[in-house]
Amino acid sequence: MEPIATADNEPSVAPLPDVSELLDGMPRQRGAASIVVPTVRMPVPAARTLRPWRLLPTPTGTPFTFVYAAVLALTSLFATYASPSLVVTLYQASSTDVAHLVQTPVLVLLTSALWIAGGLASPYAICFLLVLTALERRIGGARTAVVFLLGHVLATLATEVPVGLAVLVGHLPDSSLHRLDYGISFGVAASVGALAGLLTPWLRWPVLVLFAGMLVEDLIEFTDPMTNWGHLISLAIGIATWPMIRRWYRTATAAV
Repeated sequence: MEPIATADNEPSVAPLPDVSELLDGMPRQRGAASIVVPTVRMPVPAARTLRPWRLLPTPTGTPFTFVYAAVLALTSLFATYASPSLVVTLYQASSTDVAHLVQTPVLVLLTSALWIAGGLASPYAICFLLVLTALERRIGGARTAVVFLLGHVLATLATEVPVGLAVLVGHLPDSSLHRLDYGISFGVAASVGALAGLLTPWLRWPVLVLFAGMLVEDLIEFTDPMTNWGHLISLAIGIATWPMIRRWYRTATAAV
């Protein structure tokens, strides 16, 4: 007979370890899991909208051009409705002729820029609003004033000094020392030349060609050669400021 196993002679089996705490850390079974992909928002460039009102000066956006345009509007209205004899007297007192430049250069250089030759209907009045507004929005009011004054002052001296020398040597009569000369056209022409340096090439060269062509046409007509030469000189002055203008533009853009 085979022996019957009892509890006393049953082979001992080692107990299994407690794995209840390890089961919680087991990875889940693979299944159809949804993968969450983070959404990346790409910056959308702002659409360029046409804003026609930015072509004209505003008190906050272009204070220099706005205030200057208001002053020119007042002086032009005064010249239209005041007594003609009084207006002529003021023009003569503000004239940047040789006689006044010798006596009171600073005063006449400033006061001569308070009038628009031809009044508000002059093409230079429209150019003033559009060109100086565009230039001031790019480089600021103070720098726009510098460009305008450079053209106004340097072109005036470039045209009047030869007149004085010609009178001195006897090539022109003494009456040339009192040649009536006033207006904003020299400053506007310099501003056109300066602004062209900040435009894209496809717009820069047509602007320069059209404006310079208009000035050359006026010179060919020979109605006022000294003033017409002054316009070409002031345009060249504006073009000569391109390195300075572009540096100012980069500085103004970086500050925004």
